[in-house]
Amino acid sequence: MAFRDGPFENIKVPLVWTAAVTVVIAAIGCVLLLISDARAQNSPYQPVRAGVESVSGPVGGVFAAPVRWFGHMTDYVGGYFFAVSENRRLRTELAELQPWRDQAIALKNVNARYEAMLGIRPEPPVEMRTARSISDTRGPFSNARLLDVGASRGIKVGNPVINEHGLVGRIVGTSPNISRMLLLTDVASRTPVLVDRTDARALLTGDGSGNPRLEFVRGAGSVQAGDRILSSGDGGGFPRGVPIGVAAKGIDGSWRVKLFSDRGAIDYVRIMLFEDFGQLISPDALNAPPLAALGTVAEATPAQAAAISDSAARREAASPPPAPRPATPAPAAARPAAQPPAQPAAPAPGDAE
Repeated sequence: MAFRDGPFENIKVPLVWTAAVTVVIAAIGCVLLLISDARAQNSPYQPVRAGVESVSGPVGGVFAAPVRWFGHMTDYVGGYFFAVSENRRLRTELAELQPWRDQAIALKNVNARYEAMLGIRPEPPVEMRTARSISDTRGPFSNARLLDVGASRGIKVGNPVINEHGLVGRIVGTSPNISRMLLLTDVASRTPVLVDRTDARALLTGDGSGNPRLEFVRGAGSVQAGDRILSSGDGGGFPRGVPIGVAAKGIDGSWRVKLFSDRGAIDYVRIMLFEDFGQLISPDALNAPPLAALGTVAEATPAQAAAISDSAARREAASPPPAPRPATPAPAAARPAAQPPAQPAAPAPGDAE
């Protein structure tokens, strides 16, 4: 049979040519890789390597375009399906949160009416400053951050620091443009807290781990797994009610707190310009002397004096006259004590004879 006879006579030659072209391209690629090796920076082939790179760069970009396009299409399709599933999840979550929203609005209105009836004065809003974490100081016992705002923006030692999730720490040092923040996980951190469910007080103590300890809990059985932990405001260092985390049982059997602030990176934070409870009222009103210490009393005007006299006269005329009191009887004379009758004396033995 001749070489070109048979059903594969039109296929043998293209296969051979394809294999030959592939081998040639592979050889050229190996040569280009050898020439463009990074270790040959100081070799005499540096100009040749630069020329090869300048030529092979656009060619490689052309060949890589379909790969990039395919990758973009894959990301687009994957992102589409992810967006669809995420949209379904968010719709379900929104439907579940609708009753909670209505209940929260109703409770807010009821609480506002109760506060108005009882005359409770709400706490004034606390001014804040936004800052960015520019440095992270971590060690086996130290957890601190440097923030890009300082005393020139009103930052003072003791100001609480929060993020979008909850309490992060407090300011322990300031300079004109930089401040140092101590995290809740630092061994020097001590924060008075309360359990939201039972209002039990405790102390949040940092020990260098990601979950600080919950110590000195008041009341047996006052903490359960999953209870929300808030700042208590005891001592005036923190405002009351700032969310901190949830209680969890540690491996060692002690109560610990999973911090809300660990849900994301601590990049941007807000510093509360809160020092103590003394700033919630006017210093003049706080230091005003009591009424008993006032030395002078304003004199009444003629109209006020006439009104007071008229009111006293009306009250005296309307009141009935007092009833006469009966005379107190004179006390009776004391009677002498009764004396027993005298008994006859017994006769002597000589008289009987």
